[in-house]
Amino acid sequence: MDEEVYIIPPAGYGKAEGKVCRLKKSLYGLKQASRQWNKELTTFLISQGFVQSKQDYSLFTRGSGVTFLVVLVYVDDVLITREATADIIPLKQALHQAFTIKDLGLMKYFLGIEVARSSAGTLLNQRKYLLDILKDAGLTACKPTTFPLPTHLKLPIDKGDLLPNLELYRRLIGRLLYLNITRPDISYSVQHLSQFVNQPREPHLQAALHLLRYLKGTINAGVFYPATTALDLIAYTDADWGRCISSRRSLTSFCIFLGGCLVSWKIKKQATVSKSSAESEYRAMSETMSELVWMAGLLRDLQIPLSLPLTLYYDNKVAQYIAANPVFHNRTKHLDIDCHYVRDKLQEGFLKTSYISSHCQLADIMTKPLSTTQHHGLAVNLGLVFHPSPT
Repeated sequence: MDEEVYIIPPAGYGKAEGKVCRLKKSLYGLKQASRQWNKELTTFLISQGFVQSKQDYSLFTRGSGVTFLVVLVYVDDVLITREATADIIPLKQALHQAFTIKDLGLMKYFLGIEVARSSAGTLLNQRKYLLDILKDAGLTACKPTTFPLPTHLKLPIDKGDLLPNLELYRRLIGRLLYLNITRPDISYSVQHLSQFVNQPREPHLQAALHLLRYLKGTINAGVFYPATTALDLIAYTDADWGRCISSRRSLTSFCIFLGGCLVSWKIKKQATVSKSSAESEYRAMSETMSELVWMAGLLRDLQIPLSLPLTLYYDNKVAQYIAANPVFHNRTKHLDIDCHYVRDKLQEGFLKTSYISSHCQLADIMTKPLSTTQHHGLAVNLGLVFHPSPT
């Protein structure tokens, strides 16, 4: 006869006084646990008629039109949406029968993101998460600032005293990176500060605390999505040539709007050193193009019609001339792959380029520190609102 294994309930578990738990199978804590769980849940959803997206493997869709159902999975947290709420009930019942789920009703708080709804639209912010960051840093009663980082701030890697507690800085930057999910206005600041997590020094910490004081003054800010809007996909891209003072690599930034709503943004240091500003801009265009192609595929999976060509705004006319010129010269030979990629999409009719002046370039907020007025103006144009709820 097989021997039965029993374990004592863990500390704090008071629902089974005087009893023990029978261990059926060990799952949590194993390296393969997350993969096995994802495999099991995916198999179940596919058996229910869902199709797994090739653009985002955590996205599952079923049906079309009024019967269209969407499931988004993050580990063991599942979001379900459909035009008619009553149509979701059979799926929740099937999930409960298979896995024993806890139904939390309409989404109000998900992975640290607060969701506020009204007839005007939906507001996403991380106020509670930010309050926890300020509390841990001891800055809940600090005096706010009006800009994330000083305009002419330059932080070298090797200047200043090393911090005695490196984990303090690293943990703070990690939490700020997650806060960036709903705060595009701090994208540049967080990217800049994250370069020093290997050996953070006193000036780096002071700059991070300055950013926290800015967040203290904009604690209720969040990204707002109107209830009714057109579904045109447009993008802004920008590059700051040689921004990094230690490596002289340029920064790529872009922000993508769907119907005037900010849905994707990114700032990243380029992999190689660019020899000119036009080269850095073209690499930024290529990076943005990749994101647009991915997003177009995702919208197709969500059955959202997309009108082509898409519009890409940038503020460098030289890059526009290179894109339109089919002849390569020695000066542009090293840009062969990026140029061909963007040009092919132009010829296919997938994309059209449009020049925009620098002061109207929304992606500029993600490439450099700006003055208070310019920073606030671009943040508002990105869709960031500074009131607690969409009333």
